[in-house]
Amino acid sequence: MKNADKIIRAEHLSKRYDELQVLRDVSLEVSRGEIVAITGASGAGKTTLLQVIGTLLRPDTGTLEINGKCPDLLNDKALSRFRNEEIGFVFQFHHLLPEFTALENVCIPGFVGHRPKSEVERRAKELLDIVGLTLRMNHKPSQLSGGEQQRVAIARALVNAPGVLLADEPSGNLDTANKEEVHRLFFDLRERLGQTVVLVTHDEELAKHADRHLSMRDGRFV
Repeated sequence: MKNADKIIRAEHLSKRYDELQVLRDVSLEVSRGEIVAITGASGAGKTTLLQVIGTLLRPDTGTLEINGKCPDLLNDKALSRFRNEEIGFVFQFHHLLPEFTALENVCIPGFVGHRPKSEVERRAKELLDIVGLTLRMNHKPSQLSGGEQQRVAIARALVNAPGVLLADEPSGNLDTANKEEVHRLFFDLRERLGQTVVLVTHDEELAKHADRHLSMRDGRFV
């Protein structure tokens, strides 16, 4: 596939914490619209790699390109804006703000990015419809099930139409039924929105349905 079709290009990434080498010369390319699952034992370097790709951590060595841009050339303010616009994050715990409704939670990254209120709300409602929560958009997190809360978190991650969605154990805190629903949702988002997704997961069932399943051990792909 042509380089222009690669939305993520990471080359020779390394990351060390004191004496612990967490990433060891890791390279990864991800195509637009691809779903990539990364598995491995705890401590293998999966989450650190996701944080580096998500620009939450700067690598000690190596280069990163997201959607044709090099985030390591940006200052902190520009990097924060880049992250808000280009990357969506979903974590094991949804981190919704309890005082706000589902709709308000989904809107927050759009408001942070200073986008027009009407545009953000329209996009948020469309996403809540896609994740099956149209009738729950005015409910607060305490009124939603765990699976519903995670679907709100996924909608929130997509409100700025990021090129890349990064998910770290997105179904790790859910029961079987909700887990399967969240898994299906990632593939639905790819079909409906052309969404690129990189998942870190311990769930082999999810990993085997991805376009690519990569395994990490001791800070490297194996």
